[in-house]
Amino acid sequence: MRSHQPYENKIDFALCCDPAATLLISPERGRLNLCSMQIRLMVLDPGHFHASLVQKEMYTELARRVSVYAPLGNEVLDYLNRVRAFNARRDDPTNWEIDLHTGADFVERMIEERPGNVVVLSGRNRPKIDRIEAAVKAGLHVLADKPWIVSPADFPKLVSLLNEAEKRDIAAYDIMTERFEITSILQRELVNDEGVFGKLLDGRDTEPAVTARSVHHLMKMVAGAPIRRPAWFFDVNEYGEGLADVGTHVVDLVQWTAFPDQVLDYRNDIRLLAAEHWPTILSQTQFERVTGEREFPQSVAAQVKVGKLEYFCNNSVDYTLRGVHVRLSILWEWEAPEGTGDSYEATFRGSKSRIELRQGREERFVPELYIVAESSPHEVFEKLRRKVSALNATYEGLAVEMAAGEAHLVIPERYRVGHEAHFAQVTRQFLEYVKAPRTMPAWEKANMLAKYFVTVKGVELASASAMSVAGD
Repeated sequence: MRSHQPYENKIDFALCCDPAATLLISPERGRLNLCSMQIRLMVLDPGHFHASLVQKEMYTELARRVSVYAPLGNEVLDYLNRVRAFNARRDDPTNWEIDLHTGADFVERMIEERPGNVVVLSGRNRPKIDRIEAAVKAGLHVLADKPWIVSPADFPKLVSLLNEAEKRDIAAYDIMTERFEITSILQRELVNDEGVFGKLLDGRDTEPAVTARSVHHLMKMVAGAPIRRPAWFFDVNEYGEGLADVGTHVVDLVQWTAFPDQVLDYRNDIRLLAAEHWPTILSQTQFERVTGEREFPQSVAAQVKVGKLEYFCNNSVDYTLRGVHVRLSILWEWEAPEGTGDSYEATFRGSKSRIELRQGREERFVPELYIVAESSPHEVFEKLRRKVSALNATYEGLAVEMAAGEAHLVIPERYRVGHEAHFAQVTRQFLEYVKAPRTMPAWEKANMLAKYFVTVKGVELASASAMSVAGD
């Protein structure tokens, strides 16, 4: 029998627990039996706040007791505090119970003890693919936050593990929250309405048919609390550059919108054209504010120049997807100005119109959809009204507003549920696949491979391009 590091019993209960959020430190191993009627979660090393957002709501399929396997430290304490806050909130509180397992061999212990049948992963990106692989080989379903890989060297592992999951009837699912954003859903509907949009253009290098720009911020509030990022977040070898990380959402939305429910082949349907990367500069004061660390860690020492960190988190990439020219920009800035936040803007160019998602000052930094006719505006806008009328069967209250020769889609506020709420929507979809893995459509696996091919190969191309410029 493998010897285990003892359970840590010295957690500050005042910090991470109260009567509304029971923390169970149990030295009894392997005593938690699976309920035949409920799915039980195991949370593995929750190093990113997205893990806690999966538990912002309760689910009828899930047992309320969750087993957490992680090294004891600030990251798991942050996770516990967020779950405690969900349990203690006044409106619609959750009632999670946490069974905490700590120790250096937490991955091996989870696999051996297995008090659940679903693993949630969110945190360190570089080892994530190996942890997912271990879970799948142990017969466990996996709900994992992006990105699953940050290096092209790990792409074959992704291919192998998705094949293994399919063979074993295991649900291995990527948390793509942006598919549940109402503006993304409606942009997809309009792009695929030939009367409104026409045919998606191929575009060209100088004028892509699809452009998208995503801006995130290092310092922000999440679930009402200021974010605390671990120091390793700023090590691009561990966490990945912007395209490899948050860029997964953008690449996914392009595929999901332009070629809905279609199987994409990364070997034949994608051609990378150009890529770049550049840093966001952080002072020591900013680094300490967001991480709590007074010094830059040794892992990023090579990127510290004149006392400031060059964090290579910004990327651009140009590629073709089935001949359609795509240009993406992924940016990380320090902190959003007052009244703003993370943003996403995207334009799809069709033969009849452009469908534009804007989120600038004129939109009060709220994502809004616009339809710009390229030809026969009277016909395009008449077809638009008919389309919106049909969409009202699902999204009651949608309307078209005309201004300055373009159409604005008016979206009722009740559909704008916000980023944090999307985690529950993803989780509910995932639970359906856990109950019936073979209902997961074939395009999910194929398009996941296509997505990660673009992200990791795009970062690789950016690095090669930078080295080439430096050599010149």
